[in-house]
Amino acid sequence: MKRDKIIFYASTGLLTLLMLFSVSMYFFKNDMVSDMFEGFGYPSYIIYPYAVAKLLGLFAIWNPKFKVIKEWAYAGFFFAFVLAFFAHFMISDGGHFSPLVAIILLAISYIFNKKTQN
Repeated sequence: MKRDKIIFYASTGLLTLLMLFSVSMYFFKNDMVSDMFEGFGYPSYIIYPYAVAKLLGLFAIWNPKFKVIKEWAYAGFFFAFVLAFFAHFMISDGGHFSPLVAIILLAISYIFNKKTQN
């Protein structure tokens, strides 16, 4: 059980660092992110709401009281990472590695979250 908790905290911690880096880019390098979003064909006005949604998702994943919301946060992150992977892959900008790492960390976090809850 102790090993499972360590793996959960390590994977979730790394995922959190990755997400906080992403959110900081959205807030502090908005011009660069806006150009990137427009290159994908996405509107730039979704950058700030998307950053807030990422922060709320992280809060839900770390809070043990929100079991149902935590499931939704994991699902939302999964779809966001898969879409980000394919968006980067389709325009061949080489940025598909980060979403792939995020998917792996998310899967590990989810699996070991389930193991530690039982």
